[in-house]
Formats: sequence, structure tokens, C-alpha cells
Amino acid sequence: MRSVPRAAVVLGLLRLCLAQANFAPYFFDNGVGSTHGNMALFSLPEDTPVGSHVYTLNGTDPEGDPVSYHISFDPSTRNIFSVDPNCGNITLVEELDREREDEIEAIIGISDGLNQVAEKVVILVTDANDEAPRFIQEPYVVLVPEDTPAGNSIFKVHAVDRDTGSGGSVTYFLQKPHSTKFAMERHSGVLRLRAGTTLDYEKVRAHFVTVVAKDGGGRLRGADVMFSASTTITVSVEDVQDMAPVFVGTPYYGYVYEDTLPGSEVLTVVAMDGDRGKPNHILYGLVNGSDGAFEINETSGAILVAQSPAQLRKEVYELHVQVTEVSSDGHPAAHAMVPVTIRVVDLNNHPPTFYGENGPQDRFELSMYEHPPQGEILRGLKITVNDSDQGANAKFNLRLVGPGGIFRVVPKTVLNEAQVTIIVENSAAIDFETSKVLTFKLLAIEVNTPEKFSSTADVVIQLLDTNDNAPKFTSHFYVARIPENAPGSSNVVAVTAVDPDTGPWGEVKYSIYGTGANLFLIHPSTGIIYTQPWASLDAEATARYNFYVKAEDLEGRYSLAEVFITLLDVNDHYPQFAENIQEKTMVLGTPLKIEATDQDAEEPNNLVDYSITHAEPANVFDIDVHTGEIRLKKFIRSLDALHNVTPGGDGLWSVEVQAKDRGSPSFSTTALLRIDITDAEMLSRGPMAAFLMQTRDNPMKAVGVLAGIMAIVVAITVLISTATFWRNKKSNKVLPVRRVLRQRPSPASRTVHLEWLKFRRAKAAAKFALREDASNENCNNNRLGSSLPPRAPAPPPPPRVLPTMGAAHWTVPTVSGSLASRQPQWSPKPKALGSPIKSALVSELKQKFEKKTVDNKAYF
Repeated sequence: MRSVPRAAVVLGLLRLCLAQANFAPYFFDNGVGSTHGNMALFSLPEDTPVGSHVYTLNGTDPEGDPVSYHISFDPSTRNIFSVDPNCGNITLVEELDREREDEIEAIIGISDGLNQVAEKVVILVTDANDEAPRFIQEPYVVLVPEDTPAGNSIFKVHAVDRDTGSGGSVTYFLQKPHSTKFAMERHSGVLRLRAGTTLDYEKVRAHFVTVVAKDGGGRLRGADVMFSASTTITVSVEDVQDMAPVFVGTPYYGYVYEDTLPGSEVLTVVAMDGDRGKPNHILYGLVNGSDGAFEINETSGAILVAQSPAQLRKEVYELHVQVTEVSSDGHPAAHAMVPVTIRVVDLNNHPPTFYGENGPQDRFELSMYEHPPQGEILRGLKITVNDSDQGANAKFNLRLVGPGGIFRVVPKTVLNEAQVTIIVENSAAIDFETSKVLTFKLLAIEVNTPEKFSSTADVVIQLLDTNDNAPKFTSHFYVARIPENAPGSSNVVAVTAVDPDTGPWGEVKYSIYGTGANLFLIHPSTGIIYTQPWASLDAEATARYNFYVKAEDLEGRYSLAEVFITLLDVNDHYPQFAENIQEKTMVLGTPLKIEATDQDAEEPNNLVDYSITHAEPANVFDIDVHTGEIRLKKFIRSLDALHNVTPGGDGLWSVEVQAKDRGSPSFSTTALLRIDITDAEMLSRGPMAAFLMQTRDNPMKAVGVLAGIMAIVVAITVLISTATFWRNKKSNKVLPVRRVLRQRPSPASRTVHLEWLKFRRAKAAAKFALREDASNENCNNNRLGSSLPPRAPAPPPPPRVLPTMGAAHWTVPTVSGSLASRQPQWSPKPKALGSPIKSALVSELKQKFEKKTVDNKAYF
């Protein structure tokens, strides 16, 4: 058998071992700041919420086998994290607190099922601003002498914040810096007495200062936060000796009874050091006024009677007691003095007695002005009440008997003696106008004695008047009526104002003012309002006046009232017609209205009734009493019926109409009315016929209309001529030579122009003929169909010829011109003049026009 080399055997065994080996898994090391790997140098803020995913363990197995992860902690510590064994996600399961635990030790592991690798890691917990400052060594109480100079340091506070960085820095503030005597240094926490302030034990013994400590702020759970804490420093003020002693219970009064034994205590004065914190010992002593009759205990302040009351020569002793402080070293310090009054009295055998300035008195009188200020003391009453008895026998009550609530008396209870003060309680009730004298009884009655001795004194107060009232009218307004025909200086109304004050303050002076007061005067003393001497009242011009009346006293206090004056209308106007003689045209079937006006202001003086006083004939017309409408009798319905009633009439009727007012006495006016009656058919002929009917009563109206139209035409012509002139003038400036050398038009054109004028004049005259042409019933030359030839000037109007009495044809005035007769060759047949109605109108207008012409000539 052939032997195998040893080296080959070793190499084969080595290969077999390598084939059977399994390498352990390992973590990736991703460095600082990575959230995947082996948690090397990993840090976590302490405000991380519980349940947050904070890290992912990451590793691998060399053979590619699946790995699992785990984490463990020391048994003595908390389990801060948990890990998902499959994916390696680490979750925070406990709250972190850097101030308690600033780093966490953990063991992380990775396993591929056969091999397990463990590593120890340290996790740093970083700070968050989650701690508030905390004052240490509380409570803070400091004792400060009241004479500590301003600006001195008093105390120092200290607060600790366990956070790091800005969150751990602390600054100090006072909560109410402007309402305290102290100031706080911001960084050191030193409390000082503010400059310009002092401490005073006698005013304030303790001050409470609230100090606030704030950190510098920082991040917490994603937000910037700042924490603070507060504490109170109690500053107790220490008293120092800077006040004099003070007596308590002043003033001091004492009484010695007739049965008092020598050595008995009369009263005790009490004093104490003004410095209450560390008071000095005090000693009492009598300075003067004793005359050997009294002694004082130097330590207790009790005043003793040294003699028998029978040996006392005075009824009243005025003692002066001095109290002196003794300092701690035994030397006298500050002192004070107080008077003590001791009265010597006997047993209860005297009632209370009222005294005036001159001795006992049972009646006190005082004069004072009404309405004194509330709480004022009646200083004119010098009243003292005294009971000569001692002790309880000298105690009595004071009471004021009389009208209640006006005055009150002070004091209510008296021991031995008191100055009586009467004080005003109700100033409004002290009224001179209500009561000129106030009488009270001042009653003093003992309280604790079986005898119940009492005494009274009359208090009589004479009130003096003041000007406390303004004049007051008996009414806020006065209404008066006066006839409009009242003469000047007539009394209208009397106003009355009363001033309850007396003397010159009660005298009232009257005056009036206002826009309606011009026509009136008022007596300054009696208040009678009357008209001006020159005043002429007219109800038709102004029917009502109102103004103000003023009542004023000597010092200018016043009141106002309003006066309303109505003028009573007097029937002093006649009804007036527009004209006393009127000519009217009545259309058959239509009423004719006549109107008269009465200028009186009121009814019934200005109401007018109408009546026909005379008519020719008398049985043709009726008139409405109230409206003045004149109508034909109901049985007259046509012109034929009218002519039957008045045969032989000329178509013109005269009616005398009376207008009468309803006043008392009544006035009336008459007017003569000449009525021309025509048929309504005439008005239907056209506008020209209507105009002629309207102007038949007044021919001058037609002439006026014609003159107006001619004036308008002339004005238009002047404007056109002026415009043409200025245009030609401008043209002359431009081409003066050519303008001068221009030739005239040929004579042939002038011949044509003259022939056209003749034709135009004949055509214009033909238009004034009275024909029954429906197309031009107004008989004027305003024909729309005619047009002017170019460059032909308007023909001048024909010369006006006044008609003579024997002429056969007449000129009739119209709106646009005069009606002239046509050429003599026309046949004057009746049918050429139109209908009978139109002929009658022309004839009537002719007659009226002749009459007006003759009147005008006579006038000129």
C-alpha cells in the first residue's frame, strides 16, 4: 500500500473545516448623525414624544441568512426603548428627562439563528427647555430699618433652572415695578430701595414685593417656550426712634365730687411712644395748674386728688400734664404736653342747665339767611349745657324738638358739660317764603338717674330773605285777541309774574322781545301789553303775532312766557269786481262766471254772495249765489228762443250784478255786465272764428297781438341784417378790389323781380277775403303751400287806412294783420262774405273798432 503525504492530509482537513464553518452577523456602522446602523454616538432630545420611532438597527449576515435584533438594559434601570426583532425599528416607550438621566446605556444584539453578536451603546439625551426656574431658600423675609437710605441693597434672591443654554439662564423682574418702593437688579437678583423713596414704620409696617424669575427660553416639542416662576419677599420695616409720644383719648375732663376722699383717682391720662416698634419707657408729670390740689402717678398717668373737695377753692382746674420718653441709656428724650380740665361738682341735685355767653339762658335767638349750605354749623348760637352733678348723675341726652329733619344737634349724649352744636340737615326746608321764623326746643334730660332731671331752652331762628327765586309767570303762555281796528295804545293782555322774594328782590320788571313784538309795548311794572301808539293793525296783512315776555328781578333772575295775539277780522273791505263795467260773450249752453274778491281775512267777512239786482230783460238770466255763474233760463235753449223772449233786441243784454259779503255790517258792490250771446256753432268754424269771438269784447287785444308779431319779425330781420353786414365786412377785408369792381346785375332780372312783386302783392291781398274755404278759415297769410322765390325780399305791409263811416268794406283786425277789401271788380254778393254769423261778427267788430278809434282820437 502506497502511503499518502502528510501535507495533503492536513490540507484536506482544513478544506473540510472551512466547508462546515458559519460566520457571525454584524452591524453596519454609518457614523455620526445616521439613524440606521449600530446607534454609535446616537443622541435623542428629552422632549421626544413616547411612541416615536427614533432609530433603526441595521446589520447583515455574511452568509445572507436572515437576522433578528434585540435590545436590553441593566436590570436596575428602566426599559426606555423597544425594538422590532425583524426590521430593527427602535421605539421610545418611556419619557426622557435629561435633568434626571442625561445618558442611557443599552445592549443591542443581532443574530442569524446560530450566532449572536451584542454591543454596548451609550445614547445621549439632549436638553429641551422643559424646566421652569425655581427659587431656593424660600420663604423670603427681610427686616429693614425705616431709616435705610434710598438705593441701598436690601436682599438678594436666587432661582435655579436645571436646563442648559439659554433655557437655563435666569433674569429677575418685579411684578409691579411702578407701584412699589423697590427696584430689582435684573441679572443679580438684588433688591434695592428705589431712589427718592423712604420707609416709614408709622405708615406701612410691611411691604410685599413679588419677584418674577424668567428663563431665556428655548425649544420644547417644536415650539419656542419660556418659563417663569414668582415668589414674594416680605419686607418688614423696623421701627427707629423718630416720633414724639402721643396722648390717647384727648381731650381730658375730670370731675371731683363733693364726697370724694383725698387720694382718690380723678382720671388717667394715657400716652404712648410714637415709635410703636421699639417704644421707649415714658414718665408723666404735672407742669402747672395744680396748686397742690392734685398729683399724678409718673408711671401710670393717674391723676389723684390730694385735698378734700371742701378745701378746693376753684370749681374748674386746668392742669397741664407732660409725658417724657426715657431712652435705653436712661436719658430723657422726646416729650409732649396735654391740658386736663377737672371740674369740682357735688351730688345729683342740679338739673342740666343751658348757658349762653352771659350765664344761664333759656332762650337763644339767631338771625340767618335762608338755604344755608348742607352741614353748616349755626355758629351764632353759643350754647353750652352743663350738669353740675358728677358721674352717672351728670350724664344726659340732648334732643331738638320741633320740625323734623331740618337741624340736628351734636352731641347726642353729654357727660357733665358740652358745647351744643346745631348743624343744618335739610337746607331746602329752611325757606323764608315758607316760614319766616323757625322755633325749636332744645331738651336736655338725664339718662341714668331716678330723678330724670331735665331742662329746655327755646331756639328761635329768624330767617333772612335771599334772592333764591326767579319770577314765575302764572301761565307758560298767554293768548289774546284784539280787533284789527283797535286804535294805537290799546291794551291787549296783562301778564303776571310773581317773585316770592321780598324787598327789591321781589320787584319784577317786564320786557318783551321777538320778531312779532315790533307793534307792541309792555308796561315794565304792571305787565300790561298794549299796541304801539302808531301801530296800525291789519288782519289781512298779518293775522297772528307771537313773541316772548320776560319777567326779571333785580339780580337778573328771570323766566319767560310766550304770548300769542290773534287779530280779530273786522268787515272793513267791500267786495271788489275786476271792472265795474264788463263786457262778456256767452256761448249758448255754457255758463258765464263773474267773480268779486273780498280782502277781509276771515270768514264770513270774506265770503261773497252774488245776486242780479237788475236785468234787461229781467227773465233771461239766473245767477248762482255762491259761485257767481250766470246761466240762461232753462227754457232758453237756442238763439231763436232767446229772440222770442226779447223781440226787437240787438243781441246785447245788460245785467246789474251785486256782490255782497256776509260780514256784519255787510258791504256790497255792483257791476254792470253787458252780455253778448252767441251760438256754439260759431266756435266750431275754426281757430280764427274762436279768436274773433274772444277778442270781440276787446278789439285792442287783436291789435296788440298783431303788434307783437310785427315786432318779432322786425327783430329777426335786424338780426339777419346784422349778421349779413358783419359777414360782408369780413369779406371786404379779404378782397376789397374785387368787391369794388363787381358789376351790377342786368336790368332784365329787375323787371322780373318787379313783376313778381306785383303778383305777390295781389296774391297776398286775395288771402284776406272772407270765404268759406275750409283749408284757411283764419283768413291769414300763413299758407304752408306757398314758397318764396329765391333772393326775393319780403313785401312791405300795405298802408293802414282807417275806415270811414260811409265805406262799404272795412278792415278787420286779426292775429296776423288787418282784413282789407279786395279789388272793386269783385261782386259784393252776400255769398262772397260767408255765412250770416261771420258777417255779423265782422260787422260787430267793425263797430267796436270804430268806437275805440274815436275814443283814442278824443283822448289824444
